Amino acid sequence: MALTTLLGAGVAQADDYAEITQLLKTGKPAEALAKAEQRLAAAPRDPQLRFLRGVAQADAGKPAEAIATFTKLTEEYPELPEPYNNLAVLYANQNQLDKARTALEMAIRTNPSYATAHENLGDIYAKLASQAYNKALQLDAANANSVKPKLALIRELFSADAAGKAGRPASAAAASPAPAPAVVATQRPAPAAAPAPAPVAAAAPASVPAPAAAPAKAPAPAVAAAPAPTPAPAASGDAAIEAVTSAVQAWAAAWAAKDMTAYLGAYDKSFDPPGRQTRAAWEKEREARIVGKSKISVQLSDLSVSVSGDKATARFRQAYSADALNVASRKTLELVNSNGRWTIVRESTGG
Repeated sequence: MALTTLLGAGVAQADDYAEITQLLKTGKPAEALAKAEQRLAAAPRDPQLRFLRGVAQADAGKPAEAIATFTKLTEEYPELPEPYNNLAVLYANQNQLDKARTALEMAIRTNPSYATAHENLGDIYAKLASQAYNKALQLDAANANSVKPKLALIRELFSADAAGKAGRPASAAAASPAPAPAVVATQRPAPAAAPAPAPVAAAAPASVPAPAAAPAKAPAPAVAAAPAPTPAPAASGDAAIEAVTSAVQAWAAAWAAKDMTAYLGAYDKSFDPPGRQTRAAWEKEREARIVGKSKISVQLSDLSVSVSGDKATARFRQAYSADALNVASRKTLELVNSNGRWTIVRESTGG
């Protein structure tokens, strides 16, 4: 699971982040926490250090302190989804599923393309379903023939999930002039088994645990012309790759320029906004977020493009800055060749 950098920093700060991250990765949360507290004494407002402190607190078995740390970050940086996701994991580990669900819904509202939060929310719903099925059995055993198969299905689902993904490490980007990824140890909390069979997985955080099976510690207004049509490329080959690359770069440039006509025009008519939003609501929200910033920078690096016929996938590292905020993350765009132009049909963050 990918973590994003909360704020940009100089080389010295990036070294601090990397050192703390490495301590967490190697299973030394107490040392990581001590180092974070030491650095925070000199820079108490540094959000990246505070974020890492929350991870260390969670890994060191101090969930109440971690919850307080991440809650404060959501209040001061409501545009960042990772603190909400981490809160959800901590709440899920305490079986506070309603709070976990609310936190994940906030993470998705903040970033509808945050795939990890969507997956974790599904885990929470499954765990809630498990509890409801068990309650139904307790209240009326006559329902056993209809309820037990559902419980068995959930148990099988999360047994496979625990075997394949429990404890999967998350990757966090450490801030530096040229952002370089670092790794923060994280556990994916396993779902606690309900009175009857059926453990369910809960949420996985930005750098904290996400539930797995059984209480295992797991963890706009400048308007410009729409982008010039990109010539329809060949089904594959260098020409198609260059055309897709140009389309992705034009999308980033329009975003940075706050050119809403060009930016929204980069998305295909078939684009389905994540988070159950209508296309109109999504466009209105994007315009409010983009035009409201005084200055935006969108830098792409490590761009990799693959083309198959009229479909293409672009994967890259995105460094986004707006006003005082800098965020680095991995992003994937899926595009189609629509009437001679490559346009976006799906957008996801992380991975």
